[in-house]
Formats: sequence, structure tokens, C-alpha cells
Amino acid sequence: MTTDAGDTPLTIDELAARAGVTVRTVRFYGSKGLLPPPVIGPRRVGHYGPDHLARLALIEELQQQGMTLSAIERYLRQLPADLSPHDLAIHRAVVASWAPDAVDTVSREELERRAGRPLADEDVERLAAMNVVTAAEDGTFRVDSGLLRLGVQLLDVPLSHEVILAARKVLIEHSRAAAHELSQLLRGEVAERDARDVKSLSAHMHPLVVQALLTTFQRSLREELSEWVTGSGTD
Repeated sequence: MTTDAGDTPLTIDELAARAGVTVRTVRFYGSKGLLPPPVIGPRRVGHYGPDHLARLALIEELQQQGMTLSAIERYLRQLPADLSPHDLAIHRAVVASWAPDAVDTVSREELERRAGRPLADEDVERLAAMNVVTAAEDGTFRVDSGLLRLGVQLLDVPLSHEVILAARKVLIEHSRAAAHELSQLLRGEVAERDARDVKSLSAHMHPLVVQALLTTFQRSLREELSEWVTGSGTD
């Protein structure tokens, strides 16, 4: 696996810091085959890229779901070897959709450890505005663990704070509308069925609906961006 030319290669220390894990953990995952080997650069220094970082995020999400190391190994072996960081992020999103709401109270130091990077006061304010963290009077923070990594990634997105919040509002409103309409359809289908059949249908439909929504949205967004870029190039 190679690092992307447009991205600055990371040393193992930098990778561990960005992922919020220890160097020992990175080496352990590498020895188990959960991470591809680094690209060996000058002076025999291993270089890591966005794909390593995305895979570490996926492994962390699988662990939070309670999967054992052997189960994670089996899961990762089933994935195509050439998945891009974007594809790995989609897999992580599907896994994260099953995670229960988890809000923890942490110190500033622990918040930065989980974020995998130092956080300036402005960064914390932006995370608070996105409802990722809430500051308490005693100096601690209530953090939504499921949203923290996404919020930290958004800190580096070259968009204004207002646009990010507006995008969040659009996503929430439309996802709730889609969930409501799908729920109405399913209710009509199972209205006359036994309660056990309803639970069984819900258990089977949940992963299918999540995957369908992610896939459909991904394709729709790609088409919209492609049309926008193509149109911009002709002006």
C-alpha cells in the first residue's frame, strides 16, 4: 500500500498521534496483518498514509462495537485489498450506525487524546457549536463519542463554520424525513402481523436500509459534484 502523492507521509509516531492510539498499538496491528506495511523511505523510515489512518479508525469502531480481535481480523480479510480511505470511511459509517448513543464526561487532556491532536480554544468552540462537545463549569467536557472523530475531521475542512452548520441542518432534516417515510411504509406492511414478525423484519431491514441510504447518497452526491465541476469548467 502506498501513500498518496498529495498527502504528507506520516511517521509511525505521527500516525499514532493522529489516530489517538499508541505506537505499540500500531505495531501490534501491523504484526497481526490488520494494517498494511508502511512504505519504506530514505534512511529506512516507514511512512504511513491516509489509508492507514482510515483503517485504524475502522478498527477502533469495530472494537467499540464489542468485536474481538479475531472477529476484526475476519472482517478485514473480507474487504478488498485496494479500498481507498474514502471506501474505508463508508464501511466505518455503516458500522458506526449500530453504535448506541455514548456521551462521556472527560477532561481537556482526555478530549485531546481521543481527538488525536491538540485542540485550540477555537477548535473546542467549533466542536461545541456542532454539538460534539459541551463544556461544563468544572472544566470538563461532555463528548459525543460517536460524533467526535467526524467533528475533528470537519475542523480541517476549508468551509466556513456557518456552511458546516447549515449542511448539518440539511442532513438532519432530510434524514429524519426519509426515516419517517420508510417507517410509515414498514408500518403499513406489518400492521397485521405478529409482534415477533415485526421485530424480525426490523432486524433484517435496519442494515439494508442503512447500506441503501449510504450508497444512494454517495452516488447522488458524486453526480451532483461531477455536474458542478463540469459546469464550472465550461464557464
